[in-house]
Amino acid sequence: MIDDFLYGTAGDTGPLAEVEAAVRAAAAAEIVPRHRKLAAHEIIEKSGPHDLVTAADRLAEEHLTAALTKLLPGSVVVGEESVHADPAVYDALGGDAPVWIVDPVDGTRQFVRGEAGFCTLVALAQHGEIHASWTYAPVLGEMAVAVRGRGATLNGVPIRSGSPAPGAVLGVATSHPDYTTDAQKRALLGLRTDGIAPRPCGSAGLEYLAVARGELDAIAFNWDYAWDHAAGLLLVTEAGGAQATLARVPFRIAGGNDLPFTAARDEATVERILAALRAGG
Repeated sequence: MIDDFLYGTAGDTGPLAEVEAAVRAAAAAEIVPRHRKLAAHEIIEKSGPHDLVTAADRLAEEHLTAALTKLLPGSVVVGEESVHADPAVYDALGGDAPVWIVDPVDGTRQFVRGEAGFCTLVALAQHGEIHASWTYAPVLGEMAVAVRGRGATLNGVPIRSGSPAPGAVLGVATSHPDYTTDAQKRALLGLRTDGIAPRPCGSAGLEYLAVARGELDAIAFNWDYAWDHAAGLLLVTEAGGAQATLARVPFRIAGGNDLPFTAARDEATVERILAALRAGG
């Protein structure tokens, strides 16, 4: 069903462009007009001061839900805001229907501060496998698209993650300390070793894009909400990179992962990051 949708007949990629247009339209209608113009009542704390939702998040997700399910009848949406309202929505990741995994504003803190480092993330999955993804940073003017088995592009140009230079210090974006348990903090402390330079992450989607384009060597995250990771994991792997959880198995978008996990420019870097995480834990 998904293959028919994505490629149609004779390799038609029209639906890919239609999804991209839907993502751009949602951002243009609901996100960009509120950038640096949010009113106080449009910003709400969820679990705490670092977990925010804005009117842009909610309205963009509603916009995308209507547009994407219209493009692919029978599909469902698992979005950050819909799951916050009803956690049972997340169960669709384990069902049979095609699932659109949506993070309307990834990097909400950056968005609220009026910065450019936020993006909209959309991935299309079924039976636990990610088939396509879109990462759109409207203020930066960047649209990254990945299709399973067909590579990754940034603004229409193919991208490759490459490999770190031999002997180079690895740049690694890590989970923000505010979102880590004591055990996870210990594991992440393993990255504070010779040859690795960890730093707290910004927008997860943009960190994945940085890995996919070879500007960042790896990420090491310890939460597994699908909307933060599905699009980026496909983007990195289709750009030539690799990913694995602490158990050295691929990340599962439905959850239950052995955390932390990593995605990196190549397999060798994944192994280095996992070894450091184990040493810390």
